[in-house]
Amino acid sequence: MSRIAYVNGQYVPHADAAVHVEDRGYQFADGVYEVCEVWQGKIVDVPRHLERLGRSLSELRIDWPMARKAVEFVLHQVVRRNRVRNGLVYIQVTRGVSKRDHFFPPEHVAPSIVVTARSSNPKAAAAQAAEGIAVVSYPENRWPRVDIKTVALLPNVLAKQNAKEHGGKEAWYVDADGYVTEGGSTNAWIVTKDGVLVTRPAESGILRGITRTVVLDLIQKEGLTFEERPFSLEEAFDAKEAFVTAATSVVMPVIRLDGKLIGNGHPGSVATRLREVFHTATDLQAV
Repeated sequence: MSRIAYVNGQYVPHADAAVHVEDRGYQFADGVYEVCEVWQGKIVDVPRHLERLGRSLSELRIDWPMARKAVEFVLHQVVRRNRVRNGLVYIQVTRGVSKRDHFFPPEHVAPSIVVTARSSNPKAAAAQAAEGIAVVSYPENRWPRVDIKTVALLPNVLAKQNAKEHGGKEAWYVDADGYVTEGGSTNAWIVTKDGVLVTRPAESGILRGITRTVVLDLIQKEGLTFEERPFSLEEAFDAKEAFVTAATSVVMPVIRLDGKLIGNGHPGSVATRLREVFHTATDLQAV
């Protein structure tokens, strides 16, 4: 079955899906996006994702391309039409199509919206989680407003490519003071030798991940000890375990950082447990 995409009001074959050359997402990266996990035929945490999408749009002064309930309907339709049982559904909204000009386009220019979905292999993801991943640090070089989920991801692309070329699956940004901010497409966590979970505050400098928020709920539910504060590379090297969180990977153990083993070099019990119970704390919408 060929994949189906939603582009500005039409469901079209994925191979034919296109936006205009003067769409501001292409010209200026003037847009935002969200990615929701699809798990066992259900879309995960749609309300939280759409709430964050609304915040991103508001911060960039972009209007909703349609009513929020209509966006939710399209999400379900695209997942259903692509018969995705386990995978991802992606939403992108830009300021629209207009002549190339740094100033905002005229008010009559409508925002553009694209929604796509694709399947993933849960067995492959589980196998990777059982093995753990390697992470490579990278100097923080992004604009300060990383709390907005924009499509301007070139620094992330370069950081993740550097990680790949050095045997890693993910990059961890490190600020000028030596503290880890977040991953190229994930939030970063460690578990200290005393069993305390640590991740950076989301007030500034990182994206407030939806998966991160679910994990915070699980930490309380599981009775774990938690500190929301910056942690350094040195503290990460000395940690009992580490992991990353994102809709694309849920909870993924980190076993190596810059070539050095974390803990005993195997996925830790805390990350493994959080991954096992993750979906018990999420909002699940049947497709």
